[in-house]
Amino acid sequence: MNLRALPWPRTMGSRLFLILLAGLIVAHGLSFGVLFAERYITARQVMLGTLETDVSTSIAILDRLPAAERPQWLRYVNRGTYQYILGPGLAGVPEMSPQAKEVADRIMEASGGRFPVRVESIPEQGKRMQAHLTLSDGSALTIDVHPKPTPVAQWLPYVLVIQLLLLVLCCWLAVRLAIRPLVALANAADALDPNARTQPLGETGPTELVRAARAFNAMRERIARFVEERVQILAAISHDLQTPITRMKLRAELAEDSEDKRKLVHDLTEIETLVKEGLAYARATHGDGEKPSRIDIGSFVESLVYDYQDTGKAVTIVQSTGGAIETRPHALRRILTNLTDNAIKFGGAAELSVQREDGGAVIISVRDRGPGIPAEQLESVLQPFVRLEASRNRETGGTGLGLAIAHQLALAIGGSLTLRNRAGGGLEALLRVG
Repeated sequence: MNLRALPWPRTMGSRLFLILLAGLIVAHGLSFGVLFAERYITARQVMLGTLETDVSTSIAILDRLPAAERPQWLRYVNRGTYQYILGPGLAGVPEMSPQAKEVADRIMEASGGRFPVRVESIPEQGKRMQAHLTLSDGSALTIDVHPKPTPVAQWLPYVLVIQLLLLVLCCWLAVRLAIRPLVALANAADALDPNARTQPLGETGPTELVRAARAFNAMRERIARFVEERVQILAAISHDLQTPITRMKLRAELAEDSEDKRKLVHDLTEIETLVKEGLAYARATHGDGEKPSRIDIGSFVESLVYDYQDTGKAVTIVQSTGGAIETRPHALRRILTNLTDNAIKFGGAAELSVQREDGGAVIISVRDRGPGIPAEQLESVLQPFVRLEASRNRETGGTGLGLAIAHQLALAIGGSLTLRNRAGGGLEALLRVG
């Protein structure tokens, strides 16, 4: 049998459970086998000793009784594994197993040499054998021996089942205690977010687990500090660049009108936009310090759509589900604004819908009928400074921070943002809040 072809559980808990349970069952089976074998050997030795004494006594009784009275005494001398037959018995063969030969030797010893004994095994009768001897008056006597296995107590199977259940329970508890810290560590690693203040992993349990938890918490703090330092650097640079850019724009405005002036002002405007977007991205990683508050999500999205419609933009709401949620309104508005602006920019129009899941979470969808995004780049466009426009024209490709800011703000308010292409063309942005 090929062991590699056997199904093998994928989880570590299941594998440890099977290994422990199989090992304990094998060990328990070996212990039970040793005890049963020792009991069998002991019972067999007792049986052989009893057989020799009992046969000796029974032969002496039957030899002294008159031939007419012997049939009446057979029920007193017969036993469960051997009986006495008045007669020649069955024809057999002299070949015997070592165990049968030992029984035959005991019967011969029991006769005391007074009665010649011939022991034969009965073919096709298992371990059955017959000892043939002749009494003093010339009558034939046969001892029919058919050994039986040691009887098993009726309560033994129930005890074995209870022991097996205890083994399963103990293995399950041991594996659960061993795997639970690893599951907690895996969950903490999945939930690791340098931009959110989460509870540290509990540092309790065995020494090895405490060390692992401390190392994980220290790593989480180092990552958070690393990201915060980079964000602060980006925010500081973006903030400090605004002043010299403003001065340069003022000086350019004061210059005489020319083609070079228009190009310079255009370039400074692009730089200023990029700096503002960089500063907005840095603030987005922490939600801009806004405190959560309760809002009616249906009214909130409808007011955003009406604001766009008032400015003549092709923005509609196709489905709206009301209900209160707790979130950061300004961050949520910034997310929806970025997504809607992208939909208008690349699709000419935007459709918004609000749905509520059974668990209470709200799904806000922003759809367009633009060119969409290649499937292999749906996740990468959520990273900062990633633009699909090959020409790198700011007017068509943007700064590459709009979706990144929306993604960071979604994480900051405890939500998630995913993109997917629509059937028939276009893009759908799904914002999950709550």
